[in-house]
Amino acid sequence: MKHDLVVFVPGITGTRLTRDGTDLWNLSVGALLGAAPPKKLITRLRLPDGIGDERPEEPYAVEAAGLVRRPTGLPGLVTQVGYPDVAGLLTGVRPEQFVVFPYDWRLSNRLTAADLKTRVQRELGRWTEEFRTHYPKAEDDPKVVLICHSMGGLIGRYYLEVLGGRDTARMLVTAGTPHRGAAKAVRFLTGHGVGTGLLGRTAAALAGRLNERLTDLCRSFPSVGQLLPVYEAVRRPDFPEGYYDQLTDIDVGLPTDMVQDVFSFHEEFEGALRDNLRGSPDRRLPYEVQCLAGRAHPTLHAVTADPGGRLDFHYVMNDSEPWTGDGTVPAESAFAAWALRRTEEARWNGHRHGDLISGEAFGHQLDAIHNGKSAGDTLADDVFGIVVPEFAVAGEPFDIVATGVARGRTVRAALHAHDAAAAPHDWVVLPESEPGERRGSLTAGPGMWVLSVVADRPHVVQRDVMTLLEP
Repeated sequence: MKHDLVVFVPGITGTRLTRDGTDLWNLSVGALLGAAPPKKLITRLRLPDGIGDERPEEPYAVEAAGLVRRPTGLPGLVTQVGYPDVAGLLTGVRPEQFVVFPYDWRLSNRLTAADLKTRVQRELGRWTEEFRTHYPKAEDDPKVVLICHSMGGLIGRYYLEVLGGRDTARMLVTAGTPHRGAAKAVRFLTGHGVGTGLLGRTAAALAGRLNERLTDLCRSFPSVGQLLPVYEAVRRPDFPEGYYDQLTDIDVGLPTDMVQDVFSFHEEFEGALRDNLRGSPDRRLPYEVQCLAGRAHPTLHAVTADPGGRLDFHYVMNDSEPWTGDGTVPAESAFAAWALRRTEEARWNGHRHGDLISGEAFGHQLDAIHNGKSAGDTLADDVFGIVVPEFAVAGEPFDIVATGVARGRTVRAALHAHDAAAAPHDWVVLPESEPGERRGSLTAGPGMWVLSVVADRPHVVQRDVMTLLEP
């Protein structure tokens, strides 16, 4: 494994998108709310209606210009602290054997998987010709190790099973991948992405306009529709407690073709997987699957749709399970059940979705995987979850809630610039609001900030990205 080609596939919003040398992403939330004409924003990022699995032409085409290194995200769907030097997290990996695969994350994951196949074939051919210079004692030719964050895992597994990449793969690593989708995508694509919970008064008034523009923009992205849940995640108010159906059975206001596409996407993968396993002598995958995921935070799991079209979103589906996740992807979906049998085979941590890759625990887990160390449930008992608003208004206080905090621990919170430590006077202690819960408020100037919430005894840090708008 030490001599294999390592390919990193980022998640949605994790690639810089440019056109004629101009950076179009990080997406300006201010532009969404009218600081720039909405028509200009839609023109530069929106895709043509009905693009499906096709590649856009001018004026819709963009260039994938590398990884996003600073905080970014789509408020209401996904945020990202920014990717670190992933190769630097792997002991002994040479620059020549590490490849980053940036891509246009707006497009269908089928198309991106085909592009991944082309890139892997080219890079593996190159590395196969030169690897003996660095690894003269290797016992076989190099294969491919795919390390995939978030939506990148859907792309990776589609490439492996549907497009024939399995024969050259040594390992697939998924980190925070929504293997069965995420209910948060329903909220986002039905105009409910930015909820009013924890928002200040001015932010709550802006939420409707922000939701409308985000939904209009991202309904044109096939990739976002392919994040919808394919597990039983929706119910009607008159259903028995704990009973849910699929999105194909209950109308929640999503376009029919979007719902059909996400189920087709998953069925294509599952059908190819079944056929490939049936054709294998021992009915086993020819590559190893490692699954990294977070399960410490309240995470949307389901939606209730009443006959009038009103939607309610739920963090729990019944009272018999500890319904958690990484704040974006439910733990049950982040677990690669198509390849692993027991949840203990996954490597769990307490980080939020946007901090899974940059979090310290990920580096330790990833290096352990690369060096052949065994799995095991690594989630400590002392982690805690946080709930934060999707955005806030500069100068207006917004609430932060820490959940699952043991008695006697002190919890502090601060906003700071990316890669900059918050000064001591910036920290705010979150007082206990009820048993196991701490609640407090912060405020800052406009911009994108990294939120750090820290508990003592033992020292545990949770991070997320906060967008603060001009009032």
